[in-house]
Amino acid sequence: MSIPEETPEAAAVALTEESPPQHGYTADKDAYLRRLRRIEGQVRGIARMVEEDKYCIDILTQVSAVTKALHAVSLGLVEEHIGHCVIGAASEPDPALRAEAIDIKVKEAADAIGRLLR
Repeated sequence: MSIPEETPEAAAVALTEESPPQHGYTADKDAYLRRLRRIEGQVRGIARMVEEDKYCIDILTQVSAVTKALHAVSLGLVEEHIGHCVIGAASEPDPALRAEAIDIKVKEAADAIGRLLR
């Protein structure tokens, strides 16, 4: 009994159906996760400083470092969103859908930037 060969078209459909969605950050996912784990460790360090009654200015210095690190992650994600999601929406072949898709993705980016600035 032989196993039927899969056609390239069937393989592409199967890959599309089984693959998780590709986001702008997908290629750099491991780097983002490493950075977030490092930030998580910094936050645990701040909690330890509070538990140990460290000097308030030293704690604030560490909070500032974590805040800056999170902003860097946020800006990277915004850049990835614009470069992947907004540009992807602009690639929509149907002009009516393209305009709507671009509007949605640009609004998402603007809203995210607005939240970062608050």
